[in-house]
Amino acid sequence: MDKIVFITGATSGIGRSCAFRFAESGYYVIITGRRSDRLSEIKAELELRFNAQVQSMELDITDRRSVIDAVNSLPEAFQKIDVLINNAGLALGLDTIQDGNPEDWDRMIDTNVKGLLNVSHAIMPLMIMQGKGHIINIGSIAGREVYQKGNVYCATKAAVDSISKAMRIDLLPHGIKVTQIAPGAVETEFSMVRFSGDEDRAHSVYNGFEPLHPDDIAEVVHYAASLPPHVNINDLLLMPTAQAAATQIHRT
Repeated sequence: MDKIVFITGATSGIGRSCAFRFAESGYYVIITGRRSDRLSEIKAELELRFNAQVQSMELDITDRRSVIDAVNSLPEAFQKIDVLINNAGLALGLDTIQDGNPEDWDRMIDTNVKGLLNVSHAIMPLMIMQGKGHIINIGSIAGREVYQKGNVYCATKAAVDSISKAMRIDLLPHGIKVTQIAPGAVETEFSMVRFSGDEDRAHSVYNGFEPLHPDDIAEVVHYAASLPPHVNINDLLLMPTAQAAATQIHRT
C-alpha cells in the first residue's frame, strides 16, 4: 500500500530534500510552502524524475484556519497521512535580547512554535483514526544549547523539543510515533533569511568547514521513518564532524 508524507517548508533546504528522498522511495508526497512558483517547479520535477504522486499546497502555517481548510481539502488519495514532517521554521536577526526586534520574535514564535502546532493539530486526528502515524519534528542544536544572541530563536527550538516529548506521551495510546531530528549547522537558506538577504554575512557562517547539507538531513529523516512499526527514534542530534557544540566549530 502506498504511503503518504506531508512536508512543511518544502520549497527549499531540508524540506525540499525530504520531498525528493521520500518520492524516490515511492511515497505519495504532499509539499507545502508559501512560494507557489517553487512548489510548482518541485512538483513537476518529482513527477518527471520519479513518476511520483504529488499534491502541492500553498500554505502559511501561521494561519490556523487556512491550515485546517487545506488539510480538509486534500483529495481522498492523499488523506491517510503516514508521515508528517514539521520542517518549516526560521531565524530572524542575531541581536542581544535587549536590542531584539519584537516583530522578529513574533514571526519566529508564530512559525516555529504555533505553526508546528497548527499543522500537527490538523493532522493528528487523521492519524488517530488510522491508529498509526509518524510525526517528525525538525528541531535544532539551538534547542539544547542557548548561544549568545540566539535568545528567542533558541527558545522556539527548545519549545519544539518539549512539544515533541509531549506529543510522544499524549499520542502513545494511539500508536503514533514522534521523532525529533535536531541538526547542527546546515547550509540552507537559513542564514540568508536570518541576515535579511546579506549574502556575505550568510556565507561567512559556513567558512572554513563543511556543514551538513539538506540531503544529509533528509536521509536521516527517511531512515527514521523507515524503521519497523515497533521501533522509534525518539530524538536524534545530528552534527557536522567539524562541530562539537552550538558554538564550537573547527574552522581551517
